[in-house]
Amino acid sequence: MYLNCHSYHSLRYGTLSIDDLVCQAAAMGIKELVLTDINTITGIYEFKKKCEGKGIKPIVGVEIRKGSELLYIVIAKEFTGIGEVNRALTSYNCDGIDLPERPDFEHCFIIYPLNAHRPEQLNDNEYIGIQEEELNMLIRKEYQRLIPKMVILHPVTFSTKKEFNLHRILRSIDNNMLLSKLAESEICSKTAYLKSPKVILNAYRNYPQIIQNTTVILSECGFDFEFETPRNRKFYTGSKKDDLRLLTRLAFTGLERRYGKSHTQAKQRIEKELKVIDELNFSGYFLITWDIIRYSNSMGFMHVGRGSGANSIVAYCLGITDICPLELDLYFERFLNENRKSPPDFDIDWSWQDRDTILEYIFDRYGKDYVAFCGTNVEFKYRSIIREVGKVFGLPKEELDELSKYPERVFRDEIVQQVQKYGKLLEKFPN
Repeated sequence: MYLNCHSYHSLRYGTLSIDDLVCQAAAMGIKELVLTDINTITGIYEFKKKCEGKGIKPIVGVEIRKGSELLYIVIAKEFTGIGEVNRALTSYNCDGIDLPERPDFEHCFIIYPLNAHRPEQLNDNEYIGIQEEELNMLIRKEYQRLIPKMVILHPVTFSTKKEFNLHRILRSIDNNMLLSKLAESEICSKTAYLKSPKVILNAYRNYPQIIQNTTVILSECGFDFEFETPRNRKFYTGSKKDDLRLLTRLAFTGLERRYGKSHTQAKQRIEKELKVIDELNFSGYFLITWDIIRYSNSMGFMHVGRGSGANSIVAYCLGITDICPLELDLYFERFLNENRKSPPDFDIDWSWQDRDTILEYIFDRYGKDYVAFCGTNVEFKYRSIIREVGKVFGLPKEELDELSKYPERVFRDEIVQQVQKYGKLLEKFPN
């Protein structure tokens, strides 16, 4: 019955960690749960693991908002559906293409809120969500005709009164305004916490069609993802055999350039490394990295190859690194050994002036099926928390400076105590 759950990955909105959300659901005996964070899927992989550890069926989606306006909730029928909504969000975030009023997603269910703009005729995968406090509106004829396309909409955002206050503080921070000035339209309902299935079903007991529609969505959706399967492109040339042949030729050409024609120790080390690389099917990985470096050199860019990759003489001979592992007595096994299943890391640095050009080449050369751009969520840190929370309580800059310098000091002022209390709760929240 829970088609619209937020975690704290709904930035400056949700108050529940993934672990808290799933543990609370498990304690209530909930068997299906849908994570729909606002305009993001950051938490879905942790969510899947936590749910499966508690015997809950994980279902994922996204709550689509434009500013504070809720447009609709998208629930993926399966993994392909996540790709559909991600493409729409990427177009919106990166290319400035507006979010569609009526998304054309084949592998998702779309749920429109009762008071939002929606199409006159709904497709099979489109529904209207109705919250418990809106059920009294069904006495009106214009809403009664929509019952066959309605589902239970019970948003989840917080779990306690203290967390509801924290939600309000987060919304004030997001809107850069005093807590006392925050509009009701900016915050969630006071009922947006997990209720037991029995309580929710009892509230909708007079509307079996709405309950049935909700059950259908939960039964038809799932989230399958194989965490152990590498997504890297396997081959550079098209086959393992040809990759090894090319890598071997490049390595020995580089050997002559780096060490001359008769360096026995270097030759033996290369042969040993190539054997391990081939056995672990990483020839393509080395060649792709070499190709990126080759492009960089052709553009006249400087690069630095560092980290454990410098332990490989093959990397040295390919020009990926410029550190001789023989001279410094570096062990290849620290970089790659027979027991390793995941690809090793090549850490390569470019000037900020050249980085975008390199990234553009990688995406153009290898395509989005094999290239991913990683990001990091910044967390609320204590000094910045004090300033952020203090501002929404209306504290002047001088007091905020004092508070952030001495975060553990006990203050008698009641407002300062509130700032410290809620500031502590925000530590480690993504921001």
